[in-house]
Amino acid sequence: MNTAMSRQELEAKRDELLKRLEKIKKDVGTRLSTDSSERAVELENAEVLNEIQRVTEEELQNIETLIKLKLS
Repeated sequence: MNTAMSRQELEAKRDELLKRLEKIKKDVGTRLSTDSSERAVELENAEVLNEIQRVTEEELQNIETLIKLKLS
C-alpha cells in the first residue's frame, strides 16, 4: 500500500473499492442455475468472487486506516 498517497487519492480509492464490493456482493447473491453443469461453473466462480471480496475488504480496511492516519 502506498502511504504517500494524498487524502483525496485515498478517499477516491476507498470509493472505488466500495463500488467494487457492492458489485461483488450483488454477483455473489445471484441464484444458481438449475442445470447441474452450469451450477458447477457458477460455484467455481463464486469461490473466485469470495476471494476477490476478501482481498478487496482487506485493501479497504488498509485504506481506511491510512485515511485515519492522515486525519490525525
